[in-house]
Amino acid sequence: MRNIFLNYLFEEAARDPNLYLVVGDVGYSVIEKFQEKYPERMVNAGVAEQNMVGMAAGLAMAGKNVYVYSIVPFACMRCFEQIRVDVCYQNLPIKIVGNGGGYSYGQAGVTHHALEDVAIMRVLPGMTVVSPGSNREVKDLIPQINHLDGPSYLRLSTHEELVQYPEQTLCKLGKAIEIIPHDEILIVGTGNGLDLAWQTCKTLEAQGIPTGLVSMPTIKPFDSEFFLARHKNVKAIFTIEEHSVIGGLGEAASSFIAQSMPNKIIFKAFGVQDFYYHTVGSRAYLKKHAGLEAEQISTTIKQLLNAAQIEQTSLLPGSTIDKAITHKNI
Repeated sequence: MRNIFLNYLFEEAARDPNLYLVVGDVGYSVIEKFQEKYPERMVNAGVAEQNMVGMAAGLAMAGKNVYVYSIVPFACMRCFEQIRVDVCYQNLPIKIVGNGGGYSYGQAGVTHHALEDVAIMRVLPGMTVVSPGSNREVKDLIPQINHLDGPSYLRLSTHEELVQYPEQTLCKLGKAIEIIPHDEILIVGTGNGLDLAWQTCKTLEAQGIPTGLVSMPTIKPFDSEFFLARHKNVKAIFTIEEHSVIGGLGEAASSFIAQSMPNKIIFKAFGVQDFYYHTVGSRAYLKKHAGLEAEQISTTIKQLLNAAQIEQTSLLPGSTIDKAITHKNI
């Protein structure tokens, strides 16, 4: 994802002489191409992230199209006050780009884990929050982000690229993407949690429980219209993200469901629980430690569907869920 973003930036800079890139102590074959071509339009603020955002705000107020780029914790956490006051309070169209969502930098330890970034960016008024789940989504959404009138946060991450999109799929900013259609059970993934959502769908399908898969690359604004259009049929929604269960996609979805969905919905958010891991390891190791594996998640989903049947909820007799939860594999 990082290379796709930087290649777009390089090409867009040729078209837009007002495009500027402000970074925080990154390089090592990452930004050198842009720096060599447009040295007067790139600033490396070094280990001074507050200054990085302050400079970006000044450039934006002078009419420049500004991108801020660094590793996630240093792009939005260390400089949160400056983003809040310098960028969002003035509604400046600055694009903050954080690389390494979730456990992408797992081996660097907890200082480089990115599990709270979506939450703190979501709470800022006027901030658009985008977390693409694949290279395809990055390619489609970056040009749209480039033309936003207000501030935005783009979360880049590592992923397996497992998802197979339907032909002629369109990725639009602010819109959910229906990858596997289904009327009643929906699994919603975002960012590098989308591949895990895909694996979970395939695991459940192999056990006789077909589900739908939805990608939610734009977490704020939340695409409420997608779910309202399906409220008559949908019975269960499960979200998956490589982020804390607090403040991310799951919380956005649960708030919407509780306030706006007229029918009773089975719901659970899968993500990282509310504690720190005092261990160092690869992304795969940390995901397993956090319970973010298809087998574990699919088992929990089956248990929830089964419990709903036992409690005699409003599931329709003969519905997909009604059939699935009595399947012999459960």
